[in-house]
Amino acid sequence: MSGSPSLLSGTTVLDLASVGPAARASRMLADYGARVVKIAPVSRRSGVQIEPPFHTYGAGRGFERVRIDLKADAGREAFLRLAAAADVVIESYRPGVVDRLGIGYEAVSTRNPGVVYCSTSGYGQTGPAADWAGHDINYLAMAGFLACCEPRADGGPPVPGATVADSAGGGMQAVIAILAALVARGASGRGRHLDVAAAEGVLSLMSLSVDQYLATGEVADAGATLLTGRYACYGVYACRDGRWLSVGAIEPHFYANLCRELGLEQYVEAQLDDARQDEIRAAFAAAFATRDRDEWVAQLAPANTCVAPVNTLPEVVHDEHFRARGVFAVAHHPEHGDFEQVGPVLAGGTRDAPEHVVRPVGETDTRKLLAEAGLSGDEIESLVAAGAVE
Repeated sequence: MSGSPSLLSGTTVLDLASVGPAARASRMLADYGARVVKIAPVSRRSGVQIEPPFHTYGAGRGFERVRIDLKADAGREAFLRLAAAADVVIESYRPGVVDRLGIGYEAVSTRNPGVVYCSTSGYGQTGPAADWAGHDINYLAMAGFLACCEPRADGGPPVPGATVADSAGGGMQAVIAILAALVARGASGRGRHLDVAAAEGVLSLMSLSVDQYLATGEVADAGATLLTGRYACYGVYACRDGRWLSVGAIEPHFYANLCRELGLEQYVEAQLDDARQDEIRAAFAAAFATRDRDEWVAQLAPANTCVAPVNTLPEVVHDEHFRARGVFAVAHHPEHGDFEQVGPVLAGGTRDAPEHVVRPVGETDTRKLLAEAGLSGDEIESLVAAGAVE
């Protein structure tokens, strides 16, 4: 990874997932230098996992891949041989499935006591909802995220466009837990089994609102609090060209700067006056409607007013700030050609976004990886002939 710190260099991760929080976690670990090996089913069992589109999850970010039939005794043994030399195993099966397959934490830790085994799921390995099927919107709903968002015209909660639960609620929480476990292993030499639930990760993201309710009984519904639209100083406004501007002038001095820049000094002392919020909001809306969005950004952003454009996706990828920061990476695909994708988020003000080759889904590193795990050439060919690996 040119120009970027490979902080996890020498760390090997076996990833049993294909999509969702576990796949996000693997991508993040790879971004920090870990070697990630994707464990996929053999072709005749290809329905067991979803094959994500070529451009998703960082397009593999250089992941290695091995196809193993985990339901076959020989395939299970091949996986355990790989796991014996791994630092981390990530899985996202329904609770109990890995144990029934014979590849759960107990089976792996018997071979490798130092392994950090991370089970990611929607609702956790235990509890009344543990066996529920779900996706991002379900975890956001259960943990209160949707109820705190601005409702639709019909009064119902919105359908978010970003997979917050998968990425921040599940993937990032899994990475944090894995890194903490690796640090602890450095002192004790022992690994551990991690139970990461995306819904609980969303609950953590909701802690400001949840903790407020637990402490005071106050509900932070849409429009009820500072961060959910109660005050005119925190919201979004339409501009003359139909584009939108976000305003987050919470601190009094930022709010005062905004009022002065808009020629609305009369509202400086009324920032948190509930009785005047409709009046202030209408005045802000009228002012913003007189000019195009980017004109306002050019004037207000340097003036310490806490504003930013509401960018569309095309605007995001051409944004001069993101381009200056080098946040996009170039990928090379044998069929789809070259394309960009969101690069690693790494410490430091500058970095060189890595270029990498996206490999076709069917291409594997099976023989190489099994040989590294200590299997002989004859053993590997026997596994291939039996269909236990591909």
